[in-house]
Amino acid sequence: MASGSDRNPIIIGGLPSQVPDFDPEETAEWLDSLDAAIDERGRERARYLMLRLIERAREKRVAVPEMRSTDYVNTIATRDEPYFPGNEEIERKILNATRWNAAVMVSRAQRPGIGVGGHIATFASSASLYDVGFNHFFRGKDDGTGGDQIFFQGHASPGIYARAFLLDRLSEAQLDAFRQERSKAPYGLSSYPHPRLMPDFWEFPTVSMGLGPLGAIYQARMNRYMHARGIADTSASHVWAFLGDGEMDEPESLGQLSIAAREGLDNLTFVVNCNLQRLDGPVRGNGKIIQELESQFRGAGWNVIKLVWDRSWDPLLAQDRDGLLVNKMNITPDGAFQTYATESGDYIRRHFFGDDQRLRSMVEGLTDDQILHLGRGGHDHRKIFAAYTAALQHQGQPTVILAQTIKGWTLGPNFEGRNATHQMKKLTVDDLKRFRDRLHLPITDRRLEEGYPPYYHPGRDSEEIQYMHDHRTSLGGYVPTRVVRAKPLPLPGDATYATAKKGSGAQQVATTMAFVRVLKDLMRDKEIGKRFVLIAPDEYRTFGMDAFFPSAKIYNPLGQQYESVDRELLLAYKESPTGQMLHDGISEAGCTASLIAAGSAYATHGEPLIPVYVFYSMFGFQRTGDQFWQMGDQLARGFVLGATAGRTTLTGEGLQHADGHSQLLASTNPACVAYDPAYSFEIAHIVQDGLRRMYGETADGKPGEDVFYYLTVYNEPIRHPAEPADVDVEGILKGIHRFRAGEQGAIPAQILASGVAVPWALDAQRILAEEWNVRADVWSATSWNELRREAVAVEEHNLLHPEEEQRVPYVTRKLSGAEGPFVAVSDWMRSVPDQIARWVPGRWTSLGADGFGFADTRGGARRFFHIDAQSIVLAVLTELARDGRIDRSVLKQAIDRYQLLDVAAADPGIAGGDA
Repeated sequence: MASGSDRNPIIIGGLPSQVPDFDPEETAEWLDSLDAAIDERGRERARYLMLRLIERAREKRVAVPEMRSTDYVNTIATRDEPYFPGNEEIERKILNATRWNAAVMVSRAQRPGIGVGGHIATFASSASLYDVGFNHFFRGKDDGTGGDQIFFQGHASPGIYARAFLLDRLSEAQLDAFRQERSKAPYGLSSYPHPRLMPDFWEFPTVSMGLGPLGAIYQARMNRYMHARGIADTSASHVWAFLGDGEMDEPESLGQLSIAAREGLDNLTFVVNCNLQRLDGPVRGNGKIIQELESQFRGAGWNVIKLVWDRSWDPLLAQDRDGLLVNKMNITPDGAFQTYATESGDYIRRHFFGDDQRLRSMVEGLTDDQILHLGRGGHDHRKIFAAYTAALQHQGQPTVILAQTIKGWTLGPNFEGRNATHQMKKLTVDDLKRFRDRLHLPITDRRLEEGYPPYYHPGRDSEEIQYMHDHRTSLGGYVPTRVVRAKPLPLPGDATYATAKKGSGAQQVATTMAFVRVLKDLMRDKEIGKRFVLIAPDEYRTFGMDAFFPSAKIYNPLGQQYESVDRELLLAYKESPTGQMLHDGISEAGCTASLIAAGSAYATHGEPLIPVYVFYSMFGFQRTGDQFWQMGDQLARGFVLGATAGRTTLTGEGLQHADGHSQLLASTNPACVAYDPAYSFEIAHIVQDGLRRMYGETADGKPGEDVFYYLTVYNEPIRHPAEPADVDVEGILKGIHRFRAGEQGAIPAQILASGVAVPWALDAQRILAEEWNVRADVWSATSWNELRREAVAVEEHNLLHPEEEQRVPYVTRKLSGAEGPFVAVSDWMRSVPDQIARWVPGRWTSLGADGFGFADTRGGARRFFHIDAQSIVLAVLTELARDGRIDRSVLKQAIDRYQLLDVAAADPGIAGGDA
């Protein structure tokens, strides 16, 4: 039977990077021999010799490491550490004040009657990691550039607020309004980094764990993209992402490491706070998360810097002649190290050093207190400075720093390393006294005993505060800070949209292609054409966008170093270092991260970009809805195209591809302006208005609104009519306009349809008039969502202003003169049009594609869901019968005439139409 270590290895390989060299002359001889082999016989021969040596070493039972991971010691040897330019005593005072205020802010937020929660243990573990960055590395925006982009770990926000308080960026009243954003307005502070809630402070929302690292990778890439295309000089910007080791279990955290390595993003540094704990327990109790992450990052092509131990270990490692101490570090699991953080020095002496006399002799001269304070590298300013310096100096690869810390560090024995520390939010008086003593703060017992614990500020003229201001001035200003320097864009006039407004004539085109034609004309514009960023997950050709390949080209920092297999085609695949199109592979998460980075460039770098992200509509809000929420939080702008939309329109693909609900999902995002247009002239007006709202000047002089547009477009070819002479532009933009009034028949009715369903409604209008004497008006509902949103806003106003004249929702006013029952139909589930039912002035019913989709002809699927033209006819007749306008006997006649119970009897409809 395999041993426990064989079943669950703690360390994969290892490399003695910090074992002392006790015979440098012998080492030099071996190195000289290798150099000679390379010089005389070449690299291949040298490689063979090295492999044979490794093989022989293993035969002789010499432990030879694999290169996937190194020993559990610091990557940077003590002798290689750079000079530390800071004043460590002052920096420690700053950090102590920050630690205290962060903890007190959360504790005060737990006072009776408030109890809004908060987290203090995460920042307590990562405080030094941030402080070194603030004092020596993080670049601000005062020079007019974007500075550095810093993705702060969400749960560490109290510490960022606490530091801002010392710098007079936040007041005591604001700290006391933590997590009380409305009841304490205008002082309220958001719980986590939320730019939408604090648009002058936070830049990047990160607390939906996993989205921070994903966003940071694509932000670094967007920086390179903008620089390569000459839109902004981002050469000095560095992206820092502060993450938790437990957070790295999220698929998004590690899922896109390869693109950062593949594109050589040395402008990116991950700092993983390895406090060895998740929210409720150890990350890898039986393993070693730092070793595991090192292996994963190395394998993905990243530069890895391990920051495991503080300087107090240096003398012990220097005398580790036989590698016993390093081996003990290698084989000790994280669960044990977590326990050591909660135990006494005597316990550590007995359990860590005690099983080997040679290890015990190493610490014979140390007291139990000194052993207790053998610390972790993530709390040592000099070690951190060395790691950050090395990361910035490294070229050709992104860097990850794996820094070991203790969760709840300095908060006292009730907090440090405890499994429950993430949920602990309030310090007792005794906790506060121990904490104060640990931090050497001049706060009396009486102040701690009399009421709520006080904040501590050493004084605006103190050397600590002046030190902070001086360092931030030298680094270009305060962070985090969000600045919007972008100006409104000069937008093209009506002439640019003229082609789309003419319709398609006799030609049949899908609305996807209609949008692409509008986009093509916009990209030709001399003012804004270069600002469009095209994004798609691998299927530009599916969406009819391969026409952009020869002109816009696909962005690749290395260019195209091969002859394309389709190079002789007119629409050949073409890569370029200055390409405009982002082709992120089969990764909706990666594409959405690109969308967010591009859509917030107006704030990050002061240069607006207009992202256009096109994808299978089923794989947008359903698959990456969390990122679209992040997009709204980050105040990003742009166009999102849910292509191949509808439950029945994408023939043949089946259940997993058939989208009948993304419009409903989009309605849940307050930043999303969603439309379901039927024709090219509607698309033209919607896109033109979207550019105006997002990139033009608002009524209050701001450069655009903080919204993004979602358009669902279809792959079914149809004829697009020319724009009517009396086109109702207001109705198109607000969500509904009457497209065609009924001209024949005596009995009035109303049909509301959206997107691909409008042609079915028109066919039903004809049948009703010719066969049933019904005069039906057809309305194009371009946005069920916007109609509902406006109606809800009207109701809220009326609720709070009963003394004023009561407002009427737009949809009610628009339909007020329409006679007869109202029948709504779309290729969505019924709850999409049902959003407006309560505000429609008349009898309402809806048809929809509820349930799972399936593979079939369009006609067969629509007959199954009863949303085709004949089913619309039946629905209208049914409502008229309920009103007593016709006899109910005609309903059975209609069912039999159109064979509505037989799916196979339906006209299969138009086949094909990928774009």
